[in-house]
Amino acid sequence: MSRKTSADTDSPNQPSLEEQVETLKRRLAEAQKFTALGELMSSTTHEFNNVLTSVINYAQMGLRHQDEATRNRCFDKILAAGQRAAKITTGVLGLAKNRSDRREPTDLTPLVKDAIMLLEREMQKYRVELDVQLDDVPPALAIGNQIQQVLLNLLINARQAMPKGGRLVVRLSHDAAEGVVSLMVRDSGTGIPADQLPKIFDPFFSTKSGPDESGKGGTGLGLATCRDIIEAHEGKIRVQSTVGVGTAFTIRLPAVNPIVPQAVIKPAASVTSSAATR
Repeated sequence: MSRKTSADTDSPNQPSLEEQVETLKRRLAEAQKFTALGELMSSTTHEFNNVLTSVINYAQMGLRHQDEATRNRCFDKILAAGQRAAKITTGVLGLAKNRSDRREPTDLTPLVKDAIMLLEREMQKYRVELDVQLDDVPPALAIGNQIQQVLLNLLINARQAMPKGGRLVVRLSHDAAEGVVSLMVRDSGTGIPADQLPKIFDPFFSTKSGPDESGKGGTGLGLATCRDIIEAHEGKIRVQSTVGVGTAFTIRLPAVNPIVPQAVIKPAASVTSSAATR
């Protein structure tokens, strides 16, 4: 009786090993995105609960006090809390939309503002001073959802690099000569040792021993995937770091050339790298 070989039993339509590996990589990248969103939801849910507590407390105060001055003050506080809740919702919805693989002219300014807003209270809690510098820049050719995920990862990494607090600079600028929009995230934290710096974009490499006291170990996206996202956008990500001084990550993305017709804009390549955390 002859023994069947794998070639005899394989279906002619069965994907090759290489195709199966690529499929698994794509699924891993999608799982990483949901992990990033899940960890962010933990922070925003806590913040949303704080907003609701503020609304309830001031509503109760307004009901207890009949004088007009106290009630007006309560209404002002309730209005401010409601406006913040709306901003949180807008930021979360921004992360959930635009999941196509096609780049398009994207205004990065609201993406940066939403990311800062979602993490603002966390930065305050850990005594991190924010310095946000948003120049007037042209749209970048990007998938907004992916760029915002990269930015959130860099912001959380920066916060974790400053366990005793510090200063975090976020700058959006335009290099007209090179036709790029630059986004820089610079912290005043512990810095990365010179021998580790060349490895930080390697899959599975990490300078962290585990989640910090907030329970975060990054956004689950990882610097390897961040790099692949930026390179899929035909952009570049660079890092400069000095131990005891801090670290600066700079993302450079193609600026939209208004002369180029939309029909020739190419879709971004699929992101397939495994995750690594700083």
